[in-house]
Amino acid sequence: MSSPDLAALWARLGWQPSAEQESLLQRLQDQLRLWNTRLNLTRLVEGDDFWIAQVFDSLWPLAGVLQSAREGDGGAPLRLIDVGTGGGFPGLALAIALPNARLTLVDSVQRKVDAVRAMAEALGLGARLEFCSDRVETLGRSKPWRGGYDWALARAVAPAPVVAEYLVPLLKPTGHALLYRGQWSPVDQQQLMEAVALLKARISSIEGTELPAGRGQRHAITLTPLAPCPMRYPRAVGLPAKQPLGAGFSPGAGSV
Repeated sequence: MSSPDLAALWARLGWQPSAEQESLLQRLQDQLRLWNTRLNLTRLVEGDDFWIAQVFDSLWPLAGVLQSAREGDGGAPLRLIDVGTGGGFPGLALAIALPNARLTLVDSVQRKVDAVRAMAEALGLGARLEFCSDRVETLGRSKPWRGGYDWALARAVAPAPVVAEYLVPLLKPTGHALLYRGQWSPVDQQQLMEAVALLKARISSIEGTELPAGRGQRHAITLTPLAPCPMRYPRAVGLPAKQPLGAGFSPGAGSV
């Protein structure tokens, strides 16, 4: 598999990593190769699969945040949470790209969390990262996770209304939830609008892009709070997926 033109990739992103950051991304690829032989984390390990479908796809929705960090905006360190991190994306890519940020990487599968922790420690990132194998429905009802994050992220986890219920309760009043999606339709948007209204949030932006090298269409959906998320959300483990908000679910039925 051919190696991508990284200079062109960064130009497309509108962000240039330092030499150290680019080296860390290359070492992350090596770590992913190593751990993928022990645990089936991902098939996206080599060439464009890694640099475009993993790294670029993790970073492009936050290009503005990356640029602000590079320019030194002087604000408090950002707190981000990656829900359903799987093989460590977008969390590990963002930890490298945002060297002052603090991240929480969550996955319900302990073996994946252990592998991602080992990769992070091998890259010298462990001090800024927290790892958790709990269910996000549980975290979203507990301090310090509930209401604790500037950005809550989920990539390829579940339908958008389900992901919204996972992420919005985790946000600070000024925070943002970022849903990484593939295709996006008016029906998807309507269902998500109905869900976020119950969560006291709104869709603040919808961005689309074509990944380089014909790797497919992507959308980034950003949500922002309008008021504190009602304490009934997230509902008990499993309920968000079984009874998605905005799909005929009545908040008074089955809520906890």
